[in-house]
Amino acid sequence: MKTLLHCLPLFALLMTSALAEEPGTDLVVGPQTLRVPWNAGAEDCSASESSRVIEAHHYSSDTHIIRQNPCVDYEANLIYLLVGKERSLLIDTGAVEGLDAERTASAVKFMLQSAGADQRPLLVAHTHRHRDHRAGDAAFARLPGVKIAPIESEALRQFFGFADWPNGLAQIDLGGRVVDLIPAPGHQADHIVFYDRNTRLLLTGDFLLPGRLLVDDLDAYRASAQRVADFVRANPVSYVLGAHIELDAGGSLYPFGATFHPNERPLPLTKEDVLALPAALADFNGFYSRHANFIVEDSIHNLLALATGVIVTLAFLVWMARRWWMRRRAARA
Repeated sequence: MKTLLHCLPLFALLMTSALAEEPGTDLVVGPQTLRVPWNAGAEDCSASESSRVIEAHHYSSDTHIIRQNPCVDYEANLIYLLVGKERSLLIDTGAVEGLDAERTASAVKFMLQSAGADQRPLLVAHTHRHRDHRAGDAAFARLPGVKIAPIESEALRQFFGFADWPNGLAQIDLGGRVVDLIPAPGHQADHIVFYDRNTRLLLTGDFLLPGRLLVDDLDAYRASAQRVADFVRANPVSYVLGAHIELDAGGSLYPFGATFHPNERPLPLTKEDVLALPAALADFNGFYSRHANFIVEDSIHNLLALATGVIVTLAFLVWMARRWWMRRRAARA
């Protein structure tokens, strides 16, 4: 495919009409590439113009990736728009509410207009129900022709037609474009991984990303890792795209809550990373383990271990203080 692909920065103070006048003026990349130099945010967002930027990368004429700038929200969520011949699919709505969410919705509306798809229905689905993946739902609900998938477990499974969760698959037919939905609980009980048959993109949300894989249910995560690995063995995968980038190019984690991502590593992971995940989770020690392109972490276990350490330390200090006081008392006697 020879389509020229580009990145389109969507500035918060510009209207959609202004965006249409100057598309793709800041970043130009090659066809179907995902080595995109996203805006790095800033250490002091109050003094930075970057806090007003939402970026979109046009992977192809019907596949778009939106990145919320770290200064908009430190989660810097990635959102995916897939356009079909009969309807479109938006995967997640991001971490921001209010005016910033309205700007995200306006960006999506502009992309649909540019693709000639603004009169078709738009389905909004979520990788999972955590707030940073659905905070923008209300802004999208106000757009005409938008249907938002439920987030409650049973309603979600009925909506997509999962007959035996977490086994089996479901599909969304966008018209000339089928998306497979793979149950992937473990980070969250209703997590879904999306596979676009047209582009062969595997969209993994928080299940697999270049950063922290936060474990909520280890047994479920292990089963999901095997399920997704089995799927990718049987299907071609071009790129594996998560919902966040938390590592720099050298593999170091940005501090939690960081609004500045200098020298950020590229977004894509690979099929090999998916195939490596079952072994990584099988060997997981329950607290923290480092791998080439991701880190497995159980934050609850880590907090409990930290709390236990604090309690033991305090108990030791109390014992030492009591022992000192007893010795001092004995010396005086």
